[in-house]
Amino acid sequence: MPYENVSSLAPRRAAIIETDEQALATARELAADFAREASLRDRERRLPLPELERYSQSGLWGITVPREHGGAGVSRVTLAEVTAIISRADGSLGQIPQNHYYALEVLRVNGNEDQQRRFYARALAGERFGNALAEIGTRTAAERRTRLTPDPAGGWRIDGSKFYCTGALYAQWIPTATVAEDGIQRLAFVKRDSPGVEIIDDWSGFGQRVTGSGTVLFKNVAVPGENVMVLADPAAPANTIKPLAQIIHAAIDLGIGQAALADAMDFVRERSRPWVDAGVENASDDPLTVSEFGRLSIRLEAAHALVARAGRILDAATADASADASPDKVAAAAIAVAEARVLTTEASLAAGSKLFELAGTQSTLDRLNLDRHWRNARTHTLHDPVRWKLHAVGNYYLNDAAPARAGTT
Repeated sequence: MPYENVSSLAPRRAAIIETDEQALATARELAADFAREASLRDRERRLPLPELERYSQSGLWGITVPREHGGAGVSRVTLAEVTAIISRADGSLGQIPQNHYYALEVLRVNGNEDQQRRFYARALAGERFGNALAEIGTRTAAERRTRLTPDPAGGWRIDGSKFYCTGALYAQWIPTATVAEDGIQRLAFVKRDSPGVEIIDDWSGFGQRVTGSGTVLFKNVAVPGENVMVLADPAAPANTIKPLAQIIHAAIDLGIGQAALADAMDFVRERSRPWVDAGVENASDDPLTVSEFGRLSIRLEAAHALVARAGRILDAATADASADASPDKVAAAAIAVAEARVLTTEASLAAGSKLFELAGTQSTLDRLNLDRHWRNARTHTLHDPVRWKLHAVGNYYLNDAAPARAGTT
C-alpha cells in the first residue's frame, strides 16, 4: 500500500478497547508479531504500513480517549507500559504514535467540546494523527516560524516548513504547531491531503529508520477555524501536555533497552564463547559476565519502576481539576517524568553498548543487525538534552523551583 494513499482509507472501523488490562493484552499480542521482522524492516528501511494498520486498527491508538467520549481513558501507567511493550518489539513502531497521543492530550486540555467530540471519534475509528511540530534553522528548538494567518474567506492559512515529523508520513491528520500575529502558538489539525501540503520521506537518521520523521511543507494551506486550538499560552497555568509527551519518550527508551538486554542474553547463552581465563564451559557461566548482566538488569528494572512511578504521579495531576492544587501536582509530575527519562536514557544506551561487550566480536556481524538497538536508543534519546532534566530535578529538590515552562520537562 503506497503511503501516498494512506489518507484515502475509508471507512475506518477500529476495535474499541475498554480497559487497561485489554490494552496491555492487545499490545503483547501485537508485539509478538511485530518483533519477527523488526530487524529486517530496519535493515531494508521498509516502511511499516501493514504493521501500522494492524496497530491503529487494534484500538490501541484510541486508549487515551476519555471514557465520556467512548474511549478506555487508560492510566498513564498503562499508556507507558503499552508503549514500552511495542518499543521492545520494534523501536520505530513504538515511537510512531507518540505525537498521536500528544495531540490527543492537547485536545483534552485545550480543545473545546466540539473539537473533542469530532477528533476523539476519529481516533476511536482508527485514524492516525502525525505531527508537524519541530523546525530546523530556528534560534532554539522551541521557536516556531510556521505562520498562521487569517483567511479573508474564513478560517486560517498555514505557511512554513517542518522536520522531525514522526508519523506524518503514515497519518490521516497532521497536527501542526503554528504561531499567529499575537505570538501564541496554536495547533492546527490539518488533513493530510489538503491542497498545499507536501510530505517528503527524507528521514536519514542512522536510528529509528522507519519512523518517517522527515519533512512536511505547507504552502498557503487552508484550515477551518474549528480545527485550530491553543497549543502553548505562556499566560495559562501549567498543564499535563509536556509530561504526557515526555513519559511516552521515556517508555520508548525503556522498551529499546529491554530489547537490547534480551538479545544480549540470548546471544551469550547460545553463541558466545567464554573467556579463557574464566575457566568455564559456557559464556553464561563466566562470573564477570554474569555480574555485568546483573548490573544492567538492575538499571533497567529501576528505569521501569521510575516510569511506572511517574505514570502514577502524572495520573494524579491529570485527575486533579483544582486550580489551586494543579500547578504543584503538574510540577511534581514533570519532575517525576524527568527522573524517569534520565534513567531510561542512560539504561537504554548502556544496554545497546554492553550487548557487544558481553556477547563478543561475533555479535558485531552486519547480518545480525544487533547494532540497531544502540542506534535506535542513541537517536531517540537526542530528542531533548537529558542534562537539562538533571538540572530541573536538582533545582526542584534543592531550591524548591518548579521546572521551566519553556523547556520539555
